[in-house]
Amino acid sequence: MFRRIKKDIQVIFERDPAAKNVLEVILCYPGFHAILAHRVAHWFYKHKCFTLARIISQISRFFTGIEIHPGAKIGEGFFIDHGMGVVIGETTEIGNNVTIYQGVTLGGTGKEKGKRHPTIGNNVVISTGAKVLGSITIGDNVKIGAGSVVLESVPPHSTVVGIPGRVVVHRGLRVVKQNDYIDLEHGQLPDPVAEMLNSMQQQIEQLEERLAKLERGGRNVSQSL
Repeated sequence: MFRRIKKDIQVIFERDPAAKNVLEVILCYPGFHAILAHRVAHWFYKHKCFTLARIISQISRFFTGIEIHPGAKIGEGFFIDHGMGVVIGETTEIGNNVTIYQGVTLGGTGKEKGKRHPTIGNNVVISTGAKVLGSITIGDNVKIGAGSVVLESVPPHSTVVGIPGRVVVHRGLRVVKQNDYIDLEHGQLPDPVAEMLNSMQQQIEQLEERLAKLERGGRNVSQSL
């Protein structure tokens, strides 16, 4: 238990430049508090003390603004930055070295029983306000852009943006190995809409240039006649 707590504190120093000392992390980081409370609640959940587990998770939600269902399975190196509004569903499975930001939802899409929440791989970064919904799989080393809504599984080493989420980069970025540097630059992601508009603008300019040439050619023919 103490080894995991030490790991949780170390992760915060690695990924948050605002962290100044251990006491600050222990007292002032709601993501750290939520993870500790979840471990306790998850222990009771596995031992079929479901009501007590939910009470612990709801108390944690009241104080941290982060709702993690006690049934969720979370690996090591999990970091919730700021965290307000984060929701993690019952059958969610999260791998190692995952980072999520405020407003993220790992939720379901209906009232179906069984596995109904996402499975998140290792070294995944889920940016502010992103929604990952349904029993889908997010591969290792994936980045999900802010405000994206992901409804389909994502292959490893990809970048996803948009509503609904679209893979815009696949194996085009540095491959991050477990326990290696985690790419947290979630503010510098491709914009497929802007790229499409730029492409359309270039095509329009080319068409206008061709039309102008045709008009000049027509005037020259008429003048020669």
